[in-house]
Amino acid sequence: MRCIVYLLSLLLLVSFASAATIYGNIYDLSLDKMENVIVEIDTEPKQQYISKNGSYAFNVPAGEYTVEAKYYISDILESSVTENINVKNEGNFVLDLILFPVIDSELVEEVEDISFEDDYFKKRDYSLVILIVVVVIVILLFLYFGKRKKPIAQDVTKSKGDYYDRVFSIIKGNKRITQKEIRKQIPLSEAKISLIIAELEHKGLIEKIKKGRGNILILKK
Repeated sequence: MRCIVYLLSLLLLVSFASAATIYGNIYDLSLDKMENVIVEIDTEPKQQYISKNGSYAFNVPAGEYTVEAKYYISDILESSVTENINVKNEGNFVLDLILFPVIDSELVEEVEDISFEDDYFKKRDYSLVILIVVVVIVILLFLYFGKRKKPIAQDVTKSKGDYYDRVFSIIKGNKRITQKEIRKQIPLSEAKISLIIAELEHKGLIEKIKKGRGNILILKK
């Protein structure tokens, strides 16, 4: 019996000796590091880590995993996040976690219990509301098609330096922003915007924080 236990322990040690490392930082919605967060990963056996300094790390073999982080105040769950990651080979994998506030389930139930079949709603005349909605839609369509007819030659003729400064100004003016949001404000291809962001990061002006398949851009402190 002891031999079997020793053999299983040895196999477990060998497995983790050639494992990959999943690590990262833990942030709140303001992108400040959080302390005393419980982080778990569904390995066999499950691993749990209590982060004291806003970071974590797990050694795992290849496979698909779910990483879950929870933050409690007086035994009440205040915020949490769940992320999936696929580890295909050995190496280091960065997975930053941003915790979101937990919505009160009782409040959600109260909202769901509101019925549009109540007498209050039955007695209301919605003709004025419908008229207002129609007017708003007509105005929005007018503004949309009127905007499309305006020339955009001025933006197209901007130099690379102008776009470089404009991207930096957008990041500087926001607490956090994604590359997709920047592209909505600047008429450049995704590849060109990526080159400008890479140059700003190389100069130490901005910092990228990985979130799922994308990145959140913040001004370097």
